Amino acid sequence: MTKKSRKGLRTFQFVIQGYGGNAYYPERIAALERALARRPRRFQLDLIGRGDMAADWALLMRSVLLQRSPRTRLITNARSSLQGGSVLLWLLGDQRIIRADARIFFRRVDMTETGEPDESEVWKESDLKYIDSFSEIDPDDSDYIKVLRLIDEFLPVNEFAGKVINMPVLRQFGLVENEKLDQFLATAFAAAPESKGIDGREPNQKRLWSKSKAPQTE
Repeated sequence: MTKKSRKGLRTFQFVIQGYGGNAYYPERIAALERALARRPRRFQLDLIGRGDMAADWALLMRSVLLQRSPRTRLITNARSSLQGGSVLLWLLGDQRIIRADARIFFRRVDMTETGEPDESEVWKESDLKYIDSFSEIDPDDSDYIKVLRLIDEFLPVNEFAGKVINMPVLRQFGLVENEKLDQFLATAFAAAPESKGIDGREPNQKRLWSKSKAPQTE
């Protein structure tokens, strides 16, 4: 579902369906590409559902979101608690919103082994190994490690993997707006009222300037 408000905000709902979303995700991601191709000024991605999104789908969606127009401001809105790959999608927002009682979580895995060849080494035919279902390296885990490394750009994965992260922690890392702090700063840096004359009226020069600079009605 995609909606566009009068203020130029386009909203796009994406339901996190976990590993059972193979029928839903391709169609919805294609719709996401079409919506972003319109280059909206503000685009809000509403994430709903507590499923553990497969890492490959999260990486694909990330690539789509990164290809958006530079003029499009991305707002990610977590309307549910998030797990795994969906956490990465939420972190990609220029502005992030999360339900007050929602949480985020990503499981811990061994990030030292990815099963990928070292790019600095020359490939040899004798090094080719067949990876099957009985291999130690799971391709899904390899993708998930990529997700965790990207999440690590926002949150220290080693400290938070396997732990439930709530709103105070997200605010501490500056990942969500602190409304109280914003209000305090707005008050502290608000323009001071213009000084008035001795008789309590504004000087004549300022009155003339105000009239000449009055904004025109569109």
